[in-house]
Amino acid sequence: MRFLVTGATGFVGFAVCTELAQRNYDVSRAVRRYSGSGGGYFELGDIGPATNWPRALMGVDAVIHLAARVHITREGPVNPLKEFRKVNVAGTESLAKAAAESGIKRFVFVSSIGVNGAETVLGKPFSETDKPNPHNAYALSKCEAEQDLQRIAAETGMEVVIIRPPLVYGPDAPGNFGSLMHWLRRGVPLPLGAIHNQRSLVALDNLVDFIVTCITHPKAANQTFLVSDGQDLSTTELVRGMAQAAGVPARLLPVPVWALQAGGALLGRGDAVQRLCGNLQVDISRARSLLGWVPPVSVEEGLRRAMAL
Repeated sequence: MRFLVTGATGFVGFAVCTELAQRNYDVSRAVRRYSGSGGGYFELGDIGPATNWPRALMGVDAVIHLAARVHITREGPVNPLKEFRKVNVAGTESLAKAAAESGIKRFVFVSSIGVNGAETVLGKPFSETDKPNPHNAYALSKCEAEQDLQRIAAETGMEVVIIRPPLVYGPDAPGNFGSLMHWLRRGVPLPLGAIHNQRSLVALDNLVDFIVTCITHPKAANQTFLVSDGQDLSTTELVRGMAQAAGVPARLLPVPVWALQAGGALLGRGDAVQRLCGNLQVDISRARSLLGWVPPVSVEEGLRRAMAL
């Protein structure tokens, strides 16, 4: 079998391509720009409604769509939703239509837990049956892309699988996890010693394994899945676990959550503080029961791999 992976040089995409190759699958890698000399890469430029997909789709059995616009810089456009929609909605729709026209059997779309919302009530995790409640422009664009894919699946018969991961961590992880790795390794004291929330995370290896499972599993067709490590952590527990895995001391200051929230509001970093202090739990029972999937990597092992130099 041959698979097309978009965003193939990204944090998740590179790991997916590596795993597929190790399992002896043929992989076509769709990228925005490519400066290497290896084969199997398709340089497509910016993804949007006019992207030329047919050449990259030749001989492909299934698509794993990871490419997305995730950030808008502070100097970016006044209407960030327009920019997110160009790539994440129109670009996804263009690829899905081209895939269906090419006779692709299955289309795996990696979305975001943000489609469900920004936070949960402690002990009441998100599930696939919840009404979507996207909390920002990026999450809304992912939600709209999901809706377009479901419509295309109904119209064409192409099987669509939607995966909504929470924060993904691993070696060289971007975002908040990468920032925490940076400060921990430098011995900087962090004001995160008194946070008693619960958050679901997913190790890169677990997400990759789940994506690969969804490519061929017959019961994954036309389903939406939430995915995680199956073990929730507080932010304080997470940072301590990261420090232990890295073999460095966890210099955590027991700053009250209300003080962190007040400081975040003053500095215009309220969203970042919410992600550190709030609850976000996901229920992966559908993945377990329908696909028989069990996360192959424990949290401890996932952190060890993430923090390995």
